[in-house]
Amino acid sequence: MGGRSNGRGEGSNTARDDGNPAIWTGYGRLLKLLRERAGLTQAQLAEAIGYSIEQVASVEQGRRPAKADFTRRVEEALGVSGELAVLQPEVDRAKLPLFFQDFAGIEAEAVSRCSYDPLLIPGLLQCEPYTRALFTAHCPPLSDESIEQLTEARLTRQQALTRTPLVDLSFIIGEAALRNPVGGQDILREQWEHLLKVVQLRNVEAQVMPSHIGFHPGLNGPFVYLETSGHERYGYVESQEVGRVISDRAQVSTLCLRYGKLRSLALNVDESAQFIKALAGER
Repeated sequence: MGGRSNGRGEGSNTARDDGNPAIWTGYGRLLKLLRERAGLTQAQLAEAIGYSIEQVASVEQGRRPAKADFTRRVEEALGVSGELAVLQPEVDRAKLPLFFQDFAGIEAEAVSRCSYDPLLIPGLLQCEPYTRALFTAHCPPLSDESIEQLTEARLTRQQALTRTPLVDLSFIIGEAALRNPVGGQDILREQWEHLLKVVQLRNVEAQVMPSHIGFHPGLNGPFVYLETSGHERYGYVESQEVGRVISDRAQVSTLCLRYGKLRSLALNVDESAQFIKALAGER
């Protein structure tokens, strides 16, 4: 992927010969070491944390990623604090598509993030059924396990909405994205209701770009513009599962300029909320 190599994702998430990320293997080896130091068998640990022996064995062998709940229970059972939890963000990030992992590492450090999404609800604002419907309809088809992992990874990213310190988040969503019945009308209605809840967060703003606007700078496609805690600015563009991080200052500045123009053309925050309420039948 284009952009910088940030030392957080590409090395630790390199796939092994069996296709699983190396960070899962590292986590599993550390889990086995801590378990054996505590004098527990896999069966004993499984019983202590309320998971199956197969689940514990799969995590130790790096065949399956540990969930945050699994990590929390294991640390409590083994009497350790943070040894495994410190690896959890990388374990979660490795569930994401390879083309997106580099940007996900940068996104995790954002203090502000702006995005324009013309065709789909942005990932940070998706409800679970909407996310699952997208991955279920993936072409070529994904395995059930992959659908679960990708869905979980996207929902985990949504911690950005409420993490401390708060991230300033701005979204511009195309009218077409709001009307597209991904997964069917019932899921779309749930997605509208989810949006209305999320935009009540004081660090989240969402604006709707009406279809009737005509030409505007977003017609070239979706993009993200963000600033990190180190005051570094990046852009990100993605199409057909090809993603590129943009670090060139001139290109990032252009994205910033375009986003400002889009904000001025879109419905304001209050108008946008009313627009979504009207779609959901809440008048």
